Amino acid sequence: MDLDLKDKNAIVTGGTRGIGRAIAEQLADEGCNVALCARHRATVDETVAALAGKGVKSWGGVADLADTKALRAWVVEAAAALGQLDIFVANVSALAQSMDDESWRRSLEIDIMGTVAGIEVAIPHLERSAAGAIVVVGTTGAIEIAGPPRPYASAKAALLPYVKALARNLAAKNIRANMVSPGNVYFKGGVWNVLEKDNPDLFQTMVSRNPMGRMGTPTEVANAVVFLASPRASFISGTNLIVDGALTQRVQF
Repeated sequence: MDLDLKDKNAIVTGGTRGIGRAIAEQLADEGCNVALCARHRATVDETVAALAGKGVKSWGGVADLADTKALRAWVVEAAAALGQLDIFVANVSALAQSMDDESWRRSLEIDIMGTVAGIEVAIPHLERSAAGAIVVVGTTGAIEIAGPPRPYASAKAALLPYVKALARNLAAKNIRANMVSPGNVYFKGGVWNVLEKDNPDLFQTMVSRNPMGRMGTPTEVANAVVFLASPRASFISGTNLIVDGALTQRVQF
């Protein structure tokens, strides 16, 4: 299916590894120009070069989403570099799992304020698009409890009503807003790969909890994100799309 993304322009935060990298690559494969950010210049430059090799315009910068002032400036710069903005994908997370003060602070700064700051400064640019779209990457941990309390799950859960409110309030401006919530997603260097090395028995236990007998891949999550970002999803807004291989058991009414 042609997703009608050719010559569209997208920003992806945290676009150099894992789910973010898969999203950036799929957008580029569809002919979409992509600007991305991450914390390390070397990985940003490598990803930008890889995307440019797909025949699209690519641009990247170094940004720490905990610094909302710098993030806002970067989004403005990225939109100018692309020439127009049609899509904003908020992907970065602190992934904080500990219950200490620093973990909570990083979750609030990055998962919540970093997402909100990036989106709010992008909205005026998206208003000039004929098909503006916002997609926030969440987690199934925000909708179903699995294990002890974690800042990560709570921070992501706080974004659910924010995304729904965006959808309602921006609909008249032809901007859609959706969330994609992955379950267990495995990739080299990711949290599950680290657990696989450090505690293989626990890793196998976690794999066995997936009804499909495996964890998901970044590409499978990116499939959902890129579709929702595309004009093919033109009447879908305010939804939280679960991508978890039937891991969660809650019924979605």
